[in-house]
Amino acid sequence: MKRSTALLAFATLLGPTLAFAHPGHDSTGLLAGVAHPLTGLDHLLAMLAVGLWAAQQQGAARWALPATFVGSMLVGGLLGFSGVALPFLETDIAASVLALGLLVALAVRPPLALALGLTALFAVAHGTAHGLELPDLASPWTFAAGFVAATAALHAAGYGVVRVLPRAAAPLVRLAGAVSAVIGAWMLAG
Repeated sequence: MKRSTALLAFATLLGPTLAFAHPGHDSTGLLAGVAHPLTGLDHLLAMLAVGLWAAQQQGAARWALPATFVGSMLVGGLLGFSGVALPFLETDIAASVLALGLLVALAVRPPLALALGLTALFAVAHGTAHGLELPDLASPWTFAAGFVAATAALHAAGYGVVRVLPRAAAPLVRLAGAVSAVIGAWMLAG
């Protein structure tokens, strides 16, 4: 399948999700959960960056980084559902966009334990934000299922881009990381 066809198919799959993300269409919260990571630039960039960064790794880190992010994000989601607001939450999320962008831009390969620890910290912040934004009357469990599915899809998209592109395109992946880092710095400054 051509890359342009794959990108068009991915965009087509996301279209209905965005259309149904408006209030009143989803009493379960599933689609609101899906929409949250896709419609917030901070979440979108961080989750794509996790996939890009995972694809730049070797061995177990390739699957462990996204899996750690999803699991830790669920922990954060439970905190948010419980009404726990972490101090400096928005700052932490913006910092994650900056840091993950830099990790991709520099193609950093730290020891696995360090990479997993950073990923878990960032994910808890994102999950807490998701949990705090639970819509009224929505089920926390279906909302969580939605944001987990969207997050996994964004990780897979980032991972897939790196794995599908020829090695000659590696500078483009690094450029994407640099752009994400700049946006993260802008978010921190704002």
